[in-house]
This record gives sequence, C-alpha cells and structure tokens, in this order.
Amino acid sequence: MPQTATTPLAPMTPDAAISAFTYLRAVQAGDTAAREFAGAEPRMPALLVDVAMRIVVPVTALPGPDAGEPCEDTFALEALGRVFVTTLRTWAQAGPDAAEGITRAVIYFAQQFLTEDHEDVAGVLHHLEAVGVGQALDAHPAPASAPPVCLTTV
Repeated sequence: MPQTATTPLAPMTPDAAISAFTYLRAVQAGDTAAREFAGAEPRMPALLVDVAMRIVVPVTALPGPDAGEPCEDTFALEALGRVFVTTLRTWAQAGPDAAEGITRAVIYFAQQFLTEDHEDVAGVLHHLEAVGVGQALDAHPAPASAPPVCLTTV
C-alpha cells in the first residue's frame, strides 16, 4: 500500500495564530462582532485554512512506521482529511466573505472528531489555540525588548 509523507507545516506567526483563533472562537461563541473582525483582516480565510491544516492533518494522518501497518480505514480517513483541507483552501480563494463558512466547517470537524460526549467544543478550541499560539511563539520568539504576550479567554 502506498504511504504518503506528511510535510511539516511552516509555523504561523503569533499574530496570525492569535487572529485566526480569536475569530474561530468568536464565531463558535456566536459573537456578532466576528464578521467585522474577519472583514478587517483580508487574509482571514487563508489563516483559517492554515489553522484547519494544523487540526485536520494530525487527526487524519497515517500512523508512523512504528505503529504497524495501517488498515484500509486509515487510508480513507487520511484521504478525507486531504479533501477537506483542499476544499477549504478552494473556499478561501473566494475572499474574506468565505471566512465564516471555513470557520463553521472547522468547528464542525472539531465537534465530530475532537470532542467526547462530556466535552464542549469551546474548550477544545481553547486548547488548540494555546497549542497553536505556543508553537508560533516558539518559532517566532519576540525580541528581548518586546513586552510579554498575554493571552486572554473570550
């Protein structure tokens, strides 16, 4: 069976990660100001696709060589993940108006694949935000003279 190698994603900048997750969580919470926020950031659809890749790829990727031979369902799940991300990337080309649809697709994915019966998707998104922003800060450390970054929960 053919195996595909997953190319590591280039790290997001801290500002990009914070903007994308802020918008994602605002839409999930039903914040009416979310649309204005997306309109102010023309790159929002592309940022959301970047976040989606960071969520979808690890969930749907084939297991590593140490995990043994993957089953047929694993290949189907990986292919489905690639189709999902490719579709989101195509939507993103429509411009800023696509941000809400992309966001709702990412939220639905998180609800279906990343939450248990007792979990709320808001908590999962908060955790993903902490991980994503942490990775961005690790990859793009602020100069020593910069003020510290403080994340708040909306």
